[in-house]
Amino acid sequence: MREPFNPISIYIMVVKLLKDPKILLSIGSIFISFLVLYLKYLAWHVTNSVAFYSDMLETLINVAAALFTTMSLYVASLPADYDHTYGHYKAEYLSAAAEGLLVLFTAILIVHEAWQGLQHPKILNSPFLGIFINGSAGIVNLVWSLTLIKLGKKLRSPALIAGGEHVLSDVWTTVGLISGFVLIPIFQWQPLDSLLGLLIAVNIIRIGFKIMKQSVNGLMDRVPSLTLKETIKNIVHTHAPEAIDCHMIRIRQAGSMTFIDFNLIVPGTLTVSQAHQICDRIEYALAKAIGSVSINIHVEPETHI
Repeated sequence: MREPFNPISIYIMVVKLLKDPKILLSIGSIFISFLVLYLKYLAWHVTNSVAFYSDMLETLINVAAALFTTMSLYVASLPADYDHTYGHYKAEYLSAAAEGLLVLFTAILIVHEAWQGLQHPKILNSPFLGIFINGSAGIVNLVWSLTLIKLGKKLRSPALIAGGEHVLSDVWTTVGLISGFVLIPIFQWQPLDSLLGLLIAVNIIRIGFKIMKQSVNGLMDRVPSLTLKETIKNIVHTHAPEAIDCHMIRIRQAGSMTFIDFNLIVPGTLTVSQAHQICDRIEYALAKAIGSVSINIHVEPETHI
C-alpha cells in the first residue's frame, strides 16, 4: 500500500538537499548557464555569425548538462537502501557520461552549420557589438568554471569537476573565437567565420572525449590515485605500530566516496578487543587523510600467513 502524500516530509527533504553544497552549486550552474545562453544568443542575433551560433549551441548543452548534474547529485545524495547497499554515489559518473555524449552531439550540429556557412558565406552585422556581448559571457563563464573546479575538487565531486571543465572549455572557445572574429571585419574574408565554427567543434570533441574517459574510469572502478596504496600503507605503519603488515589493498572511487578494503596482519596473541582498537585508529587516520571513506579491514593473525 502506497504512503499518502506528505508535504511536510517533502519540505524536510528539500531543506536537507539545499544544505548540500554540491546541489547548491549545481543549481547555481543552471542559473549561470541560462544567463550565458541569453548573452550568446544576443551575440548571434546581432551578428548573424556561424561562429557565434556554434558558441551558442555549445552553451545550450551547458544548460542541459547543468540540469543533468543537479539530478545526478540528488540521486547520489540518497542514502544506501535495500537495493543499493553501497549507496548511489555512481550516479555522478552517469551524469558526466551523459554530458560527454551531449558535447559530441553538439559538435556534429556545429560542423553541419559551419559546412553550410563555407558553401554560402553570410554577411556579418555589428561584429564588434557581438564581440562585446560574447566576451561578457566569457567572463561570467571563467569565474564560474574556476569556482566549480576548485569546489568540485574540494568536495570530491566528479559531476561538478566535469561541469567546471566543460564550462572552462567554453571560455577558451570564447577567447579563440573573439581573437579570430576581430579579423573578419578587418580583412573582409567571410569564410573565416565558418572556419572558426569548425575550430570550436574540434575543441568541443576534445573536451567531450575527456569527460567520457573520466566517467568510464569511474564506472570501471579505476584507482583514483596510483599513490593511494602507498599512502594507506604509510598510515597503517604510523598509526598501528602493533600491526605486522597490510596487504591485498583494494580501492575504488564512487563519486565523493572512496571504498577501501585490505587485510591487516597482527600478532596472534592480540585479543579481539585489541585488534578492534587498532582498526579504529587506522580508520580514523584514513578518514582524516582522505575524506569520505568506507573502510573494511580483515584482520589476520601472523600464524595465518
